[in-house]
Amino acid sequence: MDKYNKNSRHMTEGVERTANRAMLKAVGFKDEDFVKPIIGVASAGSDVSPCNCHHDDLADVARDYLNNHNMKGVRFNTFVVTDGEAMGHEGMKASLVSREVIADTIELVSRGHQLDAVFGIGGCDKTIPGTVMPMARLNIPSIFLYGGTIKAGHYNGRAIDIVSAFEAVGAFKAGKITKTVRLGIEKNACPGPGACGGMYTANTMASAMEAIGMSLPGSSGIPAVDPEKYESVKASAEALIYLIKNNITPRDIMTRKAFENAIRVVMALGGSTNAVLHLIALGREADVSLTIDDFNYYSDTTPILADMKPAGKYVMEDLHRAGGVPLVMKMLLDEGLLHGDCLTVTGKSVEANLKDVKGLSDNQKVVYPISSPVKTTGPIVVLKGNLAPEGAVLKTCGLSEVEHQGPARVFDSEEEAMNAILGGGVVKGDVVVIRYEGPKGGPGMREMLAPTSAIAGAGLINDVALITDGRFSGGSHGMVVGHITPEAQTKGPIAAIKEGDIVTISSGKKTISVNLKPEEIEQRLKNWTPRNTGYDRGALAKFAKLCRSASEGAITS
Repeated sequence: MDKYNKNSRHMTEGVERTANRAMLKAVGFKDEDFVKPIIGVASAGSDVSPCNCHHDDLADVARDYLNNHNMKGVRFNTFVVTDGEAMGHEGMKASLVSREVIADTIELVSRGHQLDAVFGIGGCDKTIPGTVMPMARLNIPSIFLYGGTIKAGHYNGRAIDIVSAFEAVGAFKAGKITKTVRLGIEKNACPGPGACGGMYTANTMASAMEAIGMSLPGSSGIPAVDPEKYESVKASAEALIYLIKNNITPRDIMTRKAFENAIRVVMALGGSTNAVLHLIALGREADVSLTIDDFNYYSDTTPILADMKPAGKYVMEDLHRAGGVPLVMKMLLDEGLLHGDCLTVTGKSVEANLKDVKGLSDNQKVVYPISSPVKTTGPIVVLKGNLAPEGAVLKTCGLSEVEHQGPARVFDSEEEAMNAILGGGVVKGDVVVIRYEGPKGGPGMREMLAPTSAIAGAGLINDVALITDGRFSGGSHGMVVGHITPEAQTKGPIAAIKEGDIVTISSGKKTISVNLKPEEIEQRLKNWTPRNTGYDRGALAKFAKLCRSASEGAITS
């Protein structure tokens, strides 16, 4: 086995490592363990989140399986900032920052203890990219396991989820539902463990990791509470052993073509705009050249095949029963839209993994044929123009196209915008502008699920656009444009907008603009100064200082 412990031997071999071994024996190592590869089982387990509350149980199964198969598994914890709980207040500033800190945590534990491999478990939005990014950075044998999706809640005879609860706020404030109904939704939206059920960011990124080859085929769709999830843990541990013995590393898997597969699958599933941010960041870690300009090609050439929430009807467990991500990938492969020769954590190619996947069943309504898709093009469009010269990200999911022109309602924070929306101050035709919420300006690039849900709950989803240098939850839908770069805090044009300026958004032309001439924008910004964010020390201050723009993944490395 010693050829497989090429890293950990530096911590465990020789007279000089007597003290190192003494400490390891205190946590259960035996003499025979010092020649085995040491595998870090990184769990994002936490009591603060339904997405992650069961992860430590999964990690224990993985560690025990490895220990029973001539490996030495050691469990350690990362952490989670849960978007659904952090949403709408200062806590959301910590969300994107957590992605970077999770990645750094796994890197530091792995380097500090000379781990030979990593088994990563993540579930909430940032724990997924945050767990896989250091795998690419370290480039030691690794596998990712998704903790799984939550089951749908039910109330008054209909399936509901966390976005139902967010939208209930706007509906209640608008007088469209009663207090009893709002409380009923609150009590039933989240029935147990697992990440948000629709094709929101967690399920989008889990599907992307399966498509990119870092998770086992079919594993991303298994609900958190299903017994099948524990079998998937063991199968993933067995796959990792194969990767170790054959020295297959993440950069062997996460190639440019693998990223193209991931983008294609995100589009076909109607996925979250956060995938743009996270895949660009992951590409940088894997030394794969990926830019915001790469996404429009895949949006233009990929039909949406799955009728998934937030714009559609179904949740991840429905997709799993219909055939899951493998079914969608098989359909894309047969159409010549995937690279079948990409290596995966099974040690086999994408094409080989999908060889025995059955086609569409007549007994399901979740996945549509390519000949008659939900929509002929993808859900994510990158826009440019005098408001976003470095790019912005539009979500068209649920809309055939977005063509909107209207007066700007300008707010310098999410809270200001929410007060106006809930107070009836935003009307049909408006363009809500929320700025100084970018990676540096927030700091932290908060998600705007609360404002978009309030707009939806008020019945204005098709009549009011919302644009921001912040970002959106995968649960947001409607006419929403985020990731506007440069952001306001770095003197981007969005900082020059005034109340009443006419903003034009066009998904067809892929543009976003304000009716101002270049010299007018320049004049308005002449005496501009950055805002004081109020954070001059700690993690948020570090992030604001180090992070790149949203068009570069808002990554700190």
